[in-house]
Amino acid sequence: MSKRVIITGASGLLGRAIYKQFKADSSWTTLGLAFSRTKGELVKCDLTDKQAVTELVQEFKPQVIIHSAAERKVDMIEKDPEAAKKTNIDATQYICEAAEAVGAWVVYISTDYVFDGTSPPYSITVKPNPLNLYGKSKLDGENITLEANIGNSVLRVPILYGEIESLDESAITVLFSKVKDTGHQAPMCNYQRRFPTHCDDVAYVLLSLADRRLEKGNVSGIYHWSNNENVTKFDMAVTMATCFHLPTSHIIPDESGSGSANRPHNAQLDCSRIEKLGICKRTAFKEGITNVLKPFV
Repeated sequence: MSKRVIITGASGLLGRAIYKQFKADSSWTTLGLAFSRTKGELVKCDLTDKQAVTELVQEFKPQVIIHSAAERKVDMIEKDPEAAKKTNIDATQYICEAAEAVGAWVVYISTDYVFDGTSPPYSITVKPNPLNLYGKSKLDGENITLEANIGNSVLRVPILYGEIESLDESAITVLFSKVKDTGHQAPMCNYQRRFPTHCDDVAYVLLSLADRRLEKGNVSGIYHWSNNENVTKFDMAVTMATCFHLPTSHIIPDESGSGSANRPHNAQLDCSRIEKLGICKRTAFKEGITNVLKPFV
């Protein structure tokens, strides 16, 4: 019998990669949900509409729901916390309730921003302490997911990049606009330590976990996945310039924190729980970012 999965946020940066990964595996019947950017085979669904979510899940009857839809713009959430509540908290509640009714396993995609960044690396047993509303809203979503069913899962990931439709789709690729504008100084944060992770790697991990869950049943609780290259946005910008033989003299290190929201200094994730399962895929940043940015040079 075909395995059945629903992927929320399937038109987004991470969601597209997850949808593509599952669609490429013929053992899975995959339904991708989107709202503002519904195209192709994706199905439009307002996740903040409880009835719509319930009816869709009842009709499709998935064994797995990967909830990657989220409001993730950190500074914007500080100004409009209600938007984050609807997407990151309320929608999660509706999905978990609908999943429980059909016996589906929920994987909630969360963030390294649930930690304060003072004592890395962070294992799954460390108590979260988010510094901003984004991190708090994602932690609330985690708690909803795990309280709905102890067998559900959370996958925390760091800053992501991958195949994009525009440079501003990722907090990493958006830097390339300033990297290319060599006539103007480009201050780049050189304080916060980041672990840029390719969406394709996260998608591979999710497919591997889902297969293992349905075959062996011993997948539940919190997991972490991250690249292990420790860099700042300044480092990333210089790497981008180097990849495409662009000057770097206009890229200026900014040693102060930036943005209206507090951010963790170093929220490195300990990924040993997944590694012990024999699941591992990490794309080197230089290789990954070169392929992603080629169409935008």
